[in-house]
Amino acid sequence: MKRILLLLLIVLLIGLGALAVSFMPAKLAVDSLPKVLVPSANPPAEMRLYAIEAGKMLSQAGFAYRGGNIAEPRVFGMGGILIKHPQGTLLFDTGFGKDVDAHFKTIPALMQATSKYEKEPTVAVQLHAAGIEPSTFKAVILTHSHWDHVSGLADLPGVPVWVNDQEMSFIKYGDDATALIRSFGKLNYRVYNFPSGPYLGFKKSYDVFDDGSVVLVPASGHTPGSIIAFITVPGGKRYALIGDLVWQNEGVEIPAEKPWISRKLVDWDESRTRDLIVQMHQLKAAMPDLVIVPAHDRRVWDTLPKLGS
Repeated sequence: MKRILLLLLIVLLIGLGALAVSFMPAKLAVDSLPKVLVPSANPPAEMRLYAIEAGKMLSQAGFAYRGGNIAEPRVFGMGGILIKHPQGTLLFDTGFGKDVDAHFKTIPALMQATSKYEKEPTVAVQLHAAGIEPSTFKAVILTHSHWDHVSGLADLPGVPVWVNDQEMSFIKYGDDATALIRSFGKLNYRVYNFPSGPYLGFKKSYDVFDDGSVVLVPASGHTPGSIIAFITVPGGKRYALIGDLVWQNEGVEIPAEKPWISRKLVDWDESRTRDLIVQMHQLKAAMPDLVIVPAHDRRVWDTLPKLGS
């Protein structure tokens, strides 16, 4: 009996050691920088980008990227990016909705235990206060369909919800990761593809307004149909909305993936996610002025234009 207990203890210690190692710094390998051809863009003078902060989760840097300090508090912001364009208004993701208390209970128990959330005025409330009517939107475009990106959809009834075919399949047939959006019933889905050709190293793209101002590229990894949205505003400033490819900006800067336990909880294809992190790291090196916008890095979102500013 003592030998069995000793063996179990050894196995437990080895497991805990391996888990601890998965939080240690580990920079992803980066190949030589590929040549990047920056495509032209002609955003109309009236176009605007606004960040709408709508909720936050309180966690630690150590859960966000390998090498992060497990004792360092980090704000994981939630919200949506609003694009006002003469050809139509877009909203990327929705942040927390009014029923977030119930929605939070749908996430894995471990994430509930290691995170706390705080409410902020919802996207719908802030749009109403700004005199913007969601019923006139061209689309809500999801970077992906996890709960914290779709919670506010329930507050925007009837708005077209754009997803590509891979993410649509994930929503219909996925596991608990897409249970919340399925619970909303029949949404006004519009399925799109990528007909516009190569863009910044991605093989396919979709130029939403045919002027280079909003270009979507497939970024399968975090979920099967995750996307990255490249936004160019008047004056030439460029943004990359990368969803949950990384949770905090250090993931692209270092570059470093999420710790093992975080990856297992949320990343659909870890290998593909790693490749995309490196690709975005290389792109940032080639385009230093490109603003990388992880969906949950409140430090980055606080630098973006806000409604009413």
